[in-house]
Amino acid sequence: MTVESTAARTPRRSASTKSPAGKRTTAKKAPGTDPELVQLLTPEGKRVKNAEYDSYVAGITPDELRGLYRDMVLTRRFDAEATSLQRQGELGLWASLLGQEAAQIGSGRATREDDYVFPTYREHGVAWCRGVDPTNLLGMFRGVNHGGWDPNDNNFHLYTIVIGSQTLHATGYAMGVAKDGADSAVIAYFGDGASSQGDVAESFTFSAVYNAPVVFFCQNNQWAISEPTEKQTRVPLYQRAQGYGFPGVRVDGNDVLACLAVTKWALERARRGEGPTLVEAYTYRMGAHTTSDDPTKYRADEEREAWEAKDPILRLRRYLEASNHADEGFFAELETESEALGRRVREAVRAMPDPDHFAIFEHVYADGHALVDEERAQFAAYQASFADSEGEGV
Repeated sequence: MTVESTAARTPRRSASTKSPAGKRTTAKKAPGTDPELVQLLTPEGKRVKNAEYDSYVAGITPDELRGLYRDMVLTRRFDAEATSLQRQGELGLWASLLGQEAAQIGSGRATREDDYVFPTYREHGVAWCRGVDPTNLLGMFRGVNHGGWDPNDNNFHLYTIVIGSQTLHATGYAMGVAKDGADSAVIAYFGDGASSQGDVAESFTFSAVYNAPVVFFCQNNQWAISEPTEKQTRVPLYQRAQGYGFPGVRVDGNDVLACLAVTKWALERARRGEGPTLVEAYTYRMGAHTTSDDPTKYRADEEREAWEAKDPILRLRRYLEASNHADEGFFAELETESEALGRRVREAVRAMPDPDHFAIFEHVYADGHALVDEERAQFAAYQASFADSEGEGV
C-alpha cells in the first residue's frame, strides 16, 4: 500500500481555517485527487476553479506562466547537474529537490522582495526565485565554505542542516519584524520529518502566542529519509495548526499555481497582522533523500511511478500547450538555456578549490585540545598512507 492511499484512510477532522473571503472552510477536494487539498491545475494540465484562491492568480499573464515553467525547468536542470557532479566526486553530498519544483517555485514567487526566507538545505528553487546565483549553493556541498552568499543581499538565510531549527530562527525574526512595525512577512521551510522535531513545535507555540507574521511551509514529500509520513503523524500535517490556534491548509505541492495562490494568501494574511499559517505542500521526493541515500531499500518503484504521472513540470507544460500560451520555439529556446546553465554550473564547481581536509579540526576549541590534536595527527598519518598523497591528502 502506498503512503498516499494510507493517508487517504486517515480520519480527518474539520480544518478550522479562515478563507480569503473570511469564512471558515476546509481544504477542498479537487476532482480526481486524494486526499483533500487545494488544486488549481490537475495532473492532466486542466484548470480547476477554486472560489477561495482563484483571485490570487486571476491576473497572471501568459508571460508569467511561461516564467514559472522556465523557473521549474532551469531549477531541475541545476539540480540534475549538481547530482551528477557529486557522483563524479566534485561535491561531497547533494540534497536533490527533484519532484518538488512546483512547491518551491510557486511559494518562492509568492514572496515580496522585503520578505525574509529561512530555508532548509533543499530549497534550491526558492533560492533561484530570491536571486541567489545557483553556483553559490554548491560551495558548502564541496566543503569550501559555509554557505556562499550574504543572507541580507536577498533576504534568503543560509542553508540550515540542523533539522527544524530554522523555524525557530524564522519565528524570532518575525517577532522582530512585528515589533519594528514593518509590513513584511517571513516564510520558513521544513519537511514532513522535521514536523516531529521539538523546535518546530516550539516555533508554532511562540508564533501563535506572539501573533508573528510567519508562514510555515512544510514540503510533505512523503519520506523523512526512510520513514514514511504515516510514522510522523496520525492526522494530516496541516491539521496540526489547529492545536496551536492558527490556520492550516493543504495544497497540491505539484501544482505551481495552487502553491503560488495559497502562499500569497498566507503571506498577505501575515502582513495584515493576522499571525502565522501552516501550509502543507503535498508532494513527492522523486529521488534520494541525499546522494548518500538509496531509496530503493525502503520504497516501491510503483509508488514513484504513480507520482511521476503528477510531474509538476509536465503538468504546466500541458496547460501552456492547451491554452496556446507557449509554442515549440519557446520550449526549444528554453532547452538551449538549460544546456548553457548546465555548462556554467559544471565550470563553476570545477573552478572551485579543493576542500582543506584538515579544516575540520580547526576552531573546535578556542585554545586547542589534546584529543583534537591526537585525532588530527591520526588523520594526517592516514592521508600520508596513500601513495600519491605526498602528505597533503588525496
